Amino acid sequence: MKGRSGAMSRVLTRAACGICVTLAASCLQAQVERAFPQPKAMVEKTLKTMQATMAGRLPALEGFANPGEHPLDRYRRGYYQIAAEVSVAPSGGSVVRATTKVTAWYSDPVASRSGYQLLKSNGRLEADLLDQLEEQLAKNSPEGVKSAASVSPTPSAENTKQTKASTSGSPLKFPDTKSTFPTSLSHDLAVPRMESPSAQPAPGKTDTALQEEAENLEKMLKSMAHPNNLVAVSKSGTPVVATPSLTAKPQFLASMHDEFELLDFNADWVHVRISGLSRGWIWRNSVEMPEGIPDTAGATASSLAPAADLFQVSREEVALFPGDWEPLRGKNVKIISVQKVDEAAKDAGSKDRLAYAKYLLEKNYTEIAKHPELQGVVMIFDSADGGMIAATVDTLQQWRAGRLTDSALWRKCFFDPPETFDSAASSGSR
Repeated sequence: MKGRSGAMSRVLTRAACGICVTLAASCLQAQVERAFPQPKAMVEKTLKTMQATMAGRLPALEGFANPGEHPLDRYRRGYYQIAAEVSVAPSGGSVVRATTKVTAWYSDPVASRSGYQLLKSNGRLEADLLDQLEEQLAKNSPEGVKSAASVSPTPSAENTKQTKASTSGSPLKFPDTKSTFPTSLSHDLAVPRMESPSAQPAPGKTDTALQEEAENLEKMLKSMAHPNNLVAVSKSGTPVVATPSLTAKPQFLASMHDEFELLDFNADWVHVRISGLSRGWIWRNSVEMPEGIPDTAGATASSLAPAADLFQVSREEVALFPGDWEPLRGKNVKIISVQKVDEAAKDAGSKDRLAYAKYLLEKNYTEIAKHPELQGVVMIFDSADGGMIAATVDTLQQWRAGRLTDSALWRKCFFDPPETFDSAASSGSR
C-alpha cells in the first residue's frame, strides 16, 4: 500500500512540475486579442500573406520587452516570433489572438551563465501586427469595412497602457543594419498612430517641434551600434563542430540567421563562442563574416585561380571504385586523376586541393548525372603529398540543389588519407 501511495505521490509531483513549467512559459508570452468583422477563412488567408512580418530581429529591446530578472541593457541580439490564432466570434466575424515570444542573448559577468533567455513582450509587437492585419483586411474587403476595436488584452491593464503609449508616440526610424525588422513591419512602426481620427498632437507642440523630436530619436537609435564581432549562419543545417576538421562530428546543426561571437578564424574555419564557455568551429563558407572581413564564398573564382595553376587533369576513366568505402564499394565511378603542373613544387596545401576538387565536381556533375550506371566520382591527386576524394551521385545532387553547404558536402565525402585534406593543420591563423 505504501509503495502504491508513493508512486501516486511521484506522479502528482511530476504533474505539478509540468503545470508550473507551462505556467512559467505562458507568463513570458504577452497575448493581445482583437475582433474583426471578416470571416475566419479570410482572416487566416490574409495572415498567411503577412508571415514575413511575424518574425525577425529587434533593433533594440527597449519599447518591445518588459525588464525581467535582469536589466534590458544586459541583453543583445533580440529576436521576436509572433503566433496568431484565429477563432470564430460568437457574434459573427473573427477573433485573432496574437502571442509573441521574445528571445535575446544575456551577457553575464560570469561567462558560464551567459546564454539565450526568453523575455516578456510588452504587447507592442502584437498590437502592430493586428493594426497591419486590420489595414490589409480593409483593403481586401469589398465594402471596405474597418475591423472592430480590441477586445480585452490578456495582459494586465498596465501592459495595455504601455502598448498604447508605445504605439502613439513620435515616428521612429531604425538604423539600417542586419538586425532590423522585415521591411513591412519596420515601415509600419515608423508611422505614428492616432487613437482616433479626431486625436491631435499634444498641446503646445508644433509640427516643427515634433519633427525635431523625431530627428533626435533617430540620432539616438543610430548611435546604438550593432556588435561588429558576430558571424551569421547563411543556411539552415550548418554543422558546428568541436575541432576544425572535416572528419569531426557535428555538435549540433545551426539554423539560418543564427549569430555567434567571433573568436578567431583562418582561411577555412571560423572559431565561435556558442554559449558561456562552450566553443565551436564552422566552415567559413557557411557564415557571413563581420563588416570588413571578406566571405570566402564570394571569392570562389579568385581562390580557384592559384589552384588551377597548380593542378591539371592527367586522365579520366570509368571503373569500379578503387577502395573499401561502403557507399561506393564495388560500384562504377568516374575516376579523375590529377597531377601537379610542377612536380618539383612544394606541397600545394589542403585549401588548394579542396578548391580544385570543388571545381572538378562542378564541372563534371552534368555529365555524370547523364549516366545512370555511374554511382559516384573519384578524384585522385597523384603525387607524394596527394590522396583521394570520393563522393556519391546522391550527395552531389543534394549539393547542386542547394540542400547541402560546402562544409556538409565535404563531410559526406570520403578522404584517403583524411589528414591530407584537413585544413586545420595547414591554414594559418588570422
